[in-house]
Amino acid sequence: MIATLLATMLLAGATQLRAASLHSKREFRGAWIQTVNGQFTGMSTAAMQQTLKQQLDELQRDGVNAIIFQVRPECDAFYESKIEPWSRFLTGVQGQAPLPYWDPLKWMIAQCHRRGMELHAWINPYRAKTAGTKALARNHVAALYPNRTFAYNGQLILNPGLPENREHICRVIDDIVTRYDVDGIHIDDYFYPYPAAGQTIADDQEFRRYGGGFANKNDWRRNNVSAFVQQLGQTIKDRKPWVKFGVSPFGIYRNKKSDPVNGSATSGLQNYDDLYADVLLWVNKGWVDYCVPQLYWKIGHPAADYQTLAIWWNKYAGNRPLYIGESVEKTVKEPDLKNPATNQMEAKFKLRRMLPNVQGAVLWYAKAVADNMGSYGTALRTYYWKTPALQPLMPFIDHKRPKKPKHLEAVWTEDGLVLFWEEPKGKRWGDFAQKYVVYRFAPGEDIDIENPAKIVAITHDKWIKLPYNKGEVKYTYVVTALDRMSNESRKAKKKVLL
Repeated sequence: MIATLLATMLLAGATQLRAASLHSKREFRGAWIQTVNGQFTGMSTAAMQQTLKQQLDELQRDGVNAIIFQVRPECDAFYESKIEPWSRFLTGVQGQAPLPYWDPLKWMIAQCHRRGMELHAWINPYRAKTAGTKALARNHVAALYPNRTFAYNGQLILNPGLPENREHICRVIDDIVTRYDVDGIHIDDYFYPYPAAGQTIADDQEFRRYGGGFANKNDWRRNNVSAFVQQLGQTIKDRKPWVKFGVSPFGIYRNKKSDPVNGSATSGLQNYDDLYADVLLWVNKGWVDYCVPQLYWKIGHPAADYQTLAIWWNKYAGNRPLYIGESVEKTVKEPDLKNPATNQMEAKFKLRRMLPNVQGAVLWYAKAVADNMGSYGTALRTYYWKTPALQPLMPFIDHKRPKKPKHLEAVWTEDGLVLFWEEPKGKRWGDFAQKYVVYRFAPGEDIDIENPAKIVAITHDKWIKLPYNKGEVKYTYVVTALDRMSNESRKAKKKVLL
């Protein structure tokens, strides 16, 4: 069944040429930088900045255009907050500010934007304490309001059944969106806790108080999470309409055993039934702006086959941009089913490119790429992500493109020949240029800005240094403006002797 469906999709895709195109001009190429694993705990400010710079430089070379940075692992902060305490995963002690002082989120935004990358702030909504945290700061929400949490498997969880917890989380995110120039807010798969043997969720009292109208507790729990997702999305849009709201759910929505009509041919944990996360409702209602299911398994996994799930999500979650969450380690360590001498990277990239609703990938996790595990980074920069890519469009937020850049001029400076331009005028947030795309064409070449191989820079600057060489060849430079939603302006052109 799956093989037949895939063959039909591949044949249809071939007629659209999308499948034949290795390099897409628009593609979300993300990487998660996690902090909850303790990789930065206790590092000096200088050491952590140097580590992050090295990772970002490598990721930029590898074609990554978006960083998803974990800033709130347990109701704490990797940024200056008056609401929640500094994270112990930053300084080693919850509530203790870094010394020398710095604001990692503010710093990361500047570093990413300098490299032409987006920065999405990744928060864990409900997790208040991980099992390894032994002490909470006095201003931590679980210390201030212990009755608003429940214990589960060594953790503390903000009870999703309490409206005041939804209000608290939305207040935290509104604070981030208000004070920081983030491109997105990102939540992962931790809603109600992952089931653990011998553990129960202590929410009988809340169900009695708030569960009227629901036939059972499971439906009530799902509604709690859905109400939060809807409220958080609205909170973000009310503050800054251009900030993208993304979710990265566990890779299985429901198994066919639970839902013979819409379930996938899998047999694993389920978002809907086990985590009380009705992800498809959020996608189809438009409450989120993008979805990144975590498909960390191999092609051929007996319980959760990557190919089966990628096809399933492509079919059911196409109402919003769909990116695939990819495990670098699982990909490079698993042999290709048809060619065991190679790993599964090529097969997975080919599959994603064949699926019309899949518009990118997010890599788990950034350090594995930066460390070039299994030559994954080398393959990205030399083949799969060799050419730059713009972000996928989101016309449901904004579809109007900005005006084109003005007054392109090549000027000799003490640093050499530089192409300058001026920012186009705008009246509202969707009109203003945020970045620019610079293309270069040799004599006789068609001016085709749909060809990503002709992109020489995606930059926040209003200038680019030109590679002058004897002044014997006249090249055509094209500069376009991108607004906050990556809508692209018309072309501004300038011929330059190089």
